[in-house]
Amino acid sequence: MSTLTVQDHGVHHDDHGHEHHHHDTFLTKYIFSQDHKMIAKQFLITGILMAVIAMILSILFRIQLAYPDKAFPLMETLLGRFAPEGRMDPNFYLSLVTIHGTIMVFFVLTAGLSGTFSNLLIPLQVGARDMASPFMNMLSYWLFFLASVIMLSSFFIEKGPAGPGWTIYPPLSALPKAMPGSDMGMTLWLISMVLFVASSLMGGINYVSTVLNMRTKGMDLWKMPLTVWAFFLTAIVGILAFPVLVAGVVLLIFDRSFGTSFYLSDIVMGGVPQSMEGGSPILFQHLFWFLGHPEVYIVIMPALGISSEIIATNSRKPIFGYHAMVYSLIGITVLSFIVWGHHMFVTGMNPFLGGVFMITTLIIAVPSAVKTFNYLATLWRGNIRFTPAMLFAIGLVSFFISGGLTGIYLGNAALDINLHDTYFVVAHFHLVMGSAAIFGMLAGVYHWFPKMFGRMMDERLGYLHFWLTFAGAYLVFFPMHFMGLDGVPRRYYAFTEFESFSRWLSVNTFITWAAIVSALAQVAFLFNFFYSIFFGKKATQNPWNSNTLEWTAPVEHIHGNWPGEIPTVYRWPYDYSKPGHDADFIPQTVPFSETMSSNLPHDFEDNPVGLEEHNKWVSTQRSEEVK
Repeated sequence: MSTLTVQDHGVHHDDHGHEHHHHDTFLTKYIFSQDHKMIAKQFLITGILMAVIAMILSILFRIQLAYPDKAFPLMETLLGRFAPEGRMDPNFYLSLVTIHGTIMVFFVLTAGLSGTFSNLLIPLQVGARDMASPFMNMLSYWLFFLASVIMLSSFFIEKGPAGPGWTIYPPLSALPKAMPGSDMGMTLWLISMVLFVASSLMGGINYVSTVLNMRTKGMDLWKMPLTVWAFFLTAIVGILAFPVLVAGVVLLIFDRSFGTSFYLSDIVMGGVPQSMEGGSPILFQHLFWFLGHPEVYIVIMPALGISSEIIATNSRKPIFGYHAMVYSLIGITVLSFIVWGHHMFVTGMNPFLGGVFMITTLIIAVPSAVKTFNYLATLWRGNIRFTPAMLFAIGLVSFFISGGLTGIYLGNAALDINLHDTYFVVAHFHLVMGSAAIFGMLAGVYHWFPKMFGRMMDERLGYLHFWLTFAGAYLVFFPMHFMGLDGVPRRYYAFTEFESFSRWLSVNTFITWAAIVSALAQVAFLFNFFYSIFFGKKATQNPWNSNTLEWTAPVEHIHGNWPGEIPTVYRWPYDYSKPGHDADFIPQTVPFSETMSSNLPHDFEDNPVGLEEHNKWVSTQRSEEVK
């Protein structure tokens, strides 16, 4: 590994731990920092702020769904021309739904989750001084920040933000005059997303390069924590899938601005036939979902990796089926690229092709089920510590099971044709992707907060936050399954005009109040998070008695992670409660020669010399016992 010079607190450390004095300014340390730990904090805090905005948008449109015929003067005060006389404009309702979905899927669950924890943990857990390219890392954050600002700026233009839904299907997204949300707001959406993809690609290339090239001595691939495996494979999926979205977006920009017809054909607007012909809106759906379905796994895989680490640590047990967990992540990575067509069963797809996509969709449930089974087996008879992080990790498993089961219905083409575009789909993806990934992210925040900020979060507020959010998520999304089974369509502004749907109004009101309570529960988290950064109890170096490398680095951040030599790795990261050892954890940096009483023959699969020493020690012990 080439020498990498890094700094913090006025000190540089190269790979051999030699110190070189250097003075950081406020700008280079906190704003344009190239230290992966600071960049992780920037991603996290930006992601949290974006999540709060998306949550407020969802409360606004839920109020509209609960009280469609009521006027709220406060609504006009808040939204101005978008809520004349206190009643939300229907076009603005569509914009709220669009921007809420976009922010949550891309800006919170992709950048907020991967950007935070890949940045924080990859160098620390593989034993690297920093990312492969610290400058590119910094650039990836600032492109993400710029994309966020552009996305939010669309609320301040005359016709409002983009309104064709977060999937931006043509023709609404391709014809600027189709609706108010198809105009300038849609253009800003497209610019924002191109910058966002550039940010994601820079991050992904950095993560893959760091994992492949910068592991410390002894850290082979089978000694990496499952978190690093998850981040590594997520980055690969992103590098392969995101460029396809850019290709689709560029063609969309051509259709919008240069008179081309990639996605448009036989359009009539206001009774006047338009000149476009020969295009296909279904082509856009293929391009979008070729990213869109891998995107689901870009969102959930980091959360699964985080939960693997937290569940093993707090069960005080080795993770069950480590190799199976890695292979299931690899299986998800490969299969995620050949299932996108299940989003398009209602497009008139050839039934044979629909059958192929149905089979691959059901097959991808197998590696997901392997992960679920392994989590449950790790928890089984563990010496469980119910920290807030552990509760959120178990909550993820709950959502992954309950939301995943409904995926089997939607993966079946015959059933999906009836359920598509109903509230059943909303319930499914908000549980399996939205809630599960958010819980994985929150678990990670509670678990690695001491590593990021050197302080502990308040546990009692953590428990309050978990139980209110967990109950709230099920109360919001579980009733939607029944609405969907009754055929209630999603994205409708009001259901009171349809006699058959108006009976669900009381359920919509209940869901809205559950959502408001869930949103208020996040106030406990926000207070706990920001208060603890400054006033939380000071953390010890390894507060959870964990085995992975990040807990060997000092609490006080140094830009280079370790003073002196980088630790050498001797063992896998899950040696918890090993029979024969006096403590219930053995860090990766402890050589086998120091734990003779707890060593097992399979510990030496790739170390014949160590196995020979182990066998000698065993025979010596036996001969002493005989004496």
